[in-house]
Amino acid sequence: MDIIQILQQDYQRFPDNQTYNIYAQDVYFQDPVFKFRGLERYKLMIKFIKTAFLNPKMDLHNIARTGDTIKTEWTLNWNTPLPWKPRISIPGWSELRLNTQGLIVSHIDYWHCSRLDVLKQNLFPLKSS
Repeated sequence: MDIIQILQQDYQRFPDNQTYNIYAQDVYFQDPVFKFRGLERYKLMIKFIKTAFLNPKMDLHNIARTGDTIKTEWTLNWNTPLPWKPRISIPGWSELRLNTQGLIVSHIDYWHCSRLDVLKQNLFPLKSS
């Protein structure tokens, strides 16, 4: 199975049963909130999402590989564990860089919204459609 297929499956079942052997031990991760290096810290971040958020879901809209770079377009949704359980939605994209062994050495997430926009969703929930 190639890395694109593995990533597609990981997105479908996110944050459960992620495939960590496609990442280098010293993988670099960055998003608008976190920045760190190391596979163990990456695993802890996924575990945090799984335990701190309710009903997390990652919708993959597009995935494409060009050379040693994979770009994914996605929307991450979850319910915040506040009494009114607002549904949060973050549209964004990831740039994954591969080393010569085909392992992901860099995973950088970008959001199509600001951190403030995400915070506002807790206070002013999105309308359900």
